[in-house]
Amino acid sequence: MSQIPENPSASEGIERALERGLFASRWLMAPFYVGLMIGLLALMIVFVRDLVGFMVKVPTAKEADVILGVLTLIDLSLAGNLVIMVVFSGYENFVSKMEHVTHRDRPEWMGSIDFSALKLKLLASIVAISAIHLLKAFMNVGAMTDREMTWLVVIHVTFVVSGVLLALTDKLSGSAK
Repeated sequence: MSQIPENPSASEGIERALERGLFASRWLMAPFYVGLMIGLLALMIVFVRDLVGFMVKVPTAKEADVILGVLTLIDLSLAGNLVIMVVFSGYENFVSKMEHVTHRDRPEWMGSIDFSALKLKLLASIVAISAIHLLKAFMNVGAMTDREMTWLVVIHVTFVVSGVLLALTDKLSGSAK
């Protein structure tokens, strides 16, 4: 049985070139993060619009309407925080470290959130946003059907259970290492 002699230098060169190309492809994610920052700008515009509309109505608003207005602002703020977490940690985990950003206000978690922790933080934010939507729905209970309310509760419980299961899975896999 004759073996075909391999040219190790040629195959190693191809392998290195392929690996460099694959590694460089991580930069394809950068435009996604720029797009998310544009989405954050859109959230800010909606926040300012809602804040101005809310402040105009406050002097004559009922207490429940003020609470709903504040909950809407909190909801938008949480969504903005979610975008920032995804952009910063996603960029640092998958594209490049932000080593050149040495501002004194740099968040402590930057550079230290791994993918598992990011998933938990994202799910916690989603649960919080879902809880705010649910609370707003309960405060406007007459505006929704029983079926719609049931679905909101089911969706929220699904998010909560998913978060608990994800945390348990991460804890179990961490203890197995």
